[in-house]
Amino acid sequence: ADPNFTGWGRKAGDYDTGEWQFDTIRPGAVPFPDGRMMAPHISLWIVARGINIGLNTRMYFPDADNSADPLLTRIEHQNRVATLIAERETDGVYRFDIYLQGEKETVFLDV
Repeated sequence: ADPNFTGWGRKAGDYDTGEWQFDTIRPGAVPFPDGRMMAPHISLWIVARGINIGLNTRMYFPDADNSADPLLTRIEHQNRVATLIAERETDGVYRFDIYLQGEKETVFLDV
């Protein structure tokens, strides 16, 4: 564990494009409430004008073993799991696009 990591952060998106960038450490696996290990992920909460409640989602890493993650295995339409997997751009840099609606709509979690 990194003693300088506070566990959360906040970042506003660009007003015109909606793009954002977040620099953090890569997380490790953590236990699910029932004790099973979850794949490394970053939890995201999206709030914006026009969204009545915050939207919860997660970003998983493409180079991690996500196959046994308790949350990912519970998603009914398994073809939508891909909306939660970031794209690796370079060493230590990932791109994660969030779509609020449409064909590529990101899976949002009811937590």
